[in-house]
Amino acid sequence: MPIADAIREAQSKSSWIRRMFEEGAQLKKRYGADKVFDFSIGNPDVEPPAAFHETLVRLATEDARGTHGYMANAGYPAVREALARKASSDHGVTIDGSRVVMAVGAAGGLNTVLKAILNPGDEVVVSRPYFVEYGAYIANHGGRMVLVDSKDDFDLDVAAIAAAMSPRTAAFLLNSPNNPTGRVYPASTIAALADALRAHGKACGRRPYIIADEPYREIVYNGITVPPVLSAYEESIVVTSYSKSLSLPGERIGYIAVGPEAAEPEELMGALAFSTRVLGFVNAPALMQRVVSELTEARVDVGIYAHRRDAFKSVLDGARIEYAEPEGAFYLFCKVPPKGSDGSRDDVAFTMALKDKLVLAVPGSGFGAPGWFRLSYCIDEKTIEASRPAFKAAADGWRSAR
Repeated sequence: MPIADAIREAQSKSSWIRRMFEEGAQLKKRYGADKVFDFSIGNPDVEPPAAFHETLVRLATEDARGTHGYMANAGYPAVREALARKASSDHGVTIDGSRVVMAVGAAGGLNTVLKAILNPGDEVVVSRPYFVEYGAYIANHGGRMVLVDSKDDFDLDVAAIAAAMSPRTAAFLLNSPNNPTGRVYPASTIAALADALRAHGKACGRRPYIIADEPYREIVYNGITVPPVLSAYEESIVVTSYSKSLSLPGERIGYIAVGPEAAEPEELMGALAFSTRVLGFVNAPALMQRVVSELTEARVDVGIYAHRRDAFKSVLDGARIEYAEPEGAFYLFCKVPPKGSDGSRDDVAFTMALKDKLVLAVPGSGFGAPGWFRLSYCIDEKTIEASRPAFKAAADGWRSAR
């Protein structure tokens, strides 16, 4: 039997990251892992902090009755209270555990939110470049993604966002720090976005949500802080995870936090808990809930990522490849050099030229940004430095091609 048309189309659109990762695995088998420079996937390799291992061992060896059973779909009450305090601190608000639902990672959390708020045909506005799977998440729940270009510096173009909204607009999906650009949107931009959403709600009678996807909130550089969202806009929902801040992507643990001024909060929180159940998650992993509730102030050593970023910038500078300065996350979003005499900036062709030199990158087209490509620096500095000749050879060959 054939697969669903929607899944076939979604696979074709979202396959670049996985495709390059899988090709890298084949190249490593052929040439040896030390000869292949795989910057394709954002799989955190920095070890979790020591406090995580200590807490995990202690809680895993407890034998209290019922610790591995079902709990309320929204999660353990004590855990929700702990993470409400964390969200309150991050966003300059005061919420309690009744405004938190534990989630199966940020991806699970986003699907839970979208399931809870979307009617068929509703629209979610997204600024590009954007994380490639947003479109699939929105389509999962009958919605339609409306794409709006960012500014040249990858800040949000609030005027364009306002123009793109319609009476069917249910939400704006905000990702800061952004994947793939590393951009942290300033407080002034968040305030302008909130004003635009309020004005739209007043004009059409439906105020859209801001859904803030924040798994990289703790991964920032040079003293930058990520501005709060829950205190900036009434109808705001934050979705986050511990995949990046504690390097726990495989444990699938995160949470959803709803702002204190959201309309009809009991109905919304009930919908989130119900959606968690009927999507098949049932509840977030019990052990990991208890672990992260004790580690709200812990994080990985962000300095490791900062050193890698700087090492990679040196490699790219040596190859004369331009890039957006990442303020957060762990990606470099790079501009394809002009090719030969025609000046082409074909990102797919350039990533193939990099692959010929055993460098794996992801074309910007996969993020809605042709002419660019993404590099992940979830990889040790020795590998980054060893890739220097390959980047220079690929870029020089590309520029001289006819």
